[in-house]
Amino acid sequence: MSKKIVLAIGGNAIIKEGQKGTLEEQIQNIGESSGPVLDLIEEGNTVVITHGNGPQVGNTLIKNQMADSVVPAYPLDVLDAETQGNLGYLIQQVFKNKMVERNINRPIATVVTQSVVSKEDPAFANPTKPIGPFYTQEELDKILETEKISYVEDSGRGYRRVVASPKPVKIVEKEAIEALLDKEITVITAGGGGIPVTEENGMLKGTDAVIDKDFASALLAAEVKADYLFILTGVEQVAIHFGTPQQQNLLEMTVEEALRYMEEGHFPKGSMGPKIEAAILFLQKGGQNVVITSIDKLKDALEGKTGTRVTL
Repeated sequence: MSKKIVLAIGGNAIIKEGQKGTLEEQIQNIGESSGPVLDLIEEGNTVVITHGNGPQVGNTLIKNQMADSVVPAYPLDVLDAETQGNLGYLIQQVFKNKMVERNINRPIATVVTQSVVSKEDPAFANPTKPIGPFYTQEELDKILETEKISYVEDSGRGYRRVVASPKPVKIVEKEAIEALLDKEITVITAGGGGIPVTEENGMLKGTDAVIDKDFASALLAAEVKADYLFILTGVEQVAIHFGTPQQQNLLEMTVEEALRYMEEGHFPKGSMGPKIEAAILFLQKGGQNVVITSIDKLKDALEGKTGTRVTL
């Protein structure tokens, strides 16, 4: 029976650790990751693909900085739109070519997506998300002469700009995405969590922020009433006591257990924590099936053989 499936693909499926992120590398990585997703499409499922864009936005910020004496620099929300379009194009083209090779006759389309955030979100008063290049103290002092930015010292490697990471509350293009899904079109959307915008009296305005891709994916999955949300990451299963002799992989856990494990420190904010929170968000908004796993184990996880299923 055909299912509506939202796949939140991690950034490691597009730029792998240690790579520069060249166009050739990204195309190759997308192609290597496409097989399990194409299997689901070939079986008749309706698939939504979301993805990260952190490294790409960081690279674009560096271009902004290096070229600001020649061309006008763009704000962060416009850079989010640029990278959504760039990555959507690459993913769409690679998948389309793979579909031709496998004789899969299904349309695929990219929707550049805006995610509404609240002006009152406390994240705006406490920016925490590092973005862009590393600066020396001297470089930072020069920037602060003309710009008012928040910054943080990052892992002994220098200073980085930090911006707010508010929670998304609405996907602007929800109806357009639903219309495509009703026609069984594979949709690439909510790249990088979507472009952060605020809304007042129905009017939208871009804002300087970064939205977590998994939160936006969970919200989107709930809004389009997906049968499954898969949060794809670098490990096959969620584990407690990760990286220790006591490591225990989890095939299933309840929301209550997940919250307890978070309180005990098993799911750090910089790694597994946001994925667990996104899984809980999907369930709290009426979702039924959410699984965290690696992309190569996607089919086995759908059949309940592996991955970590979070339940109410």
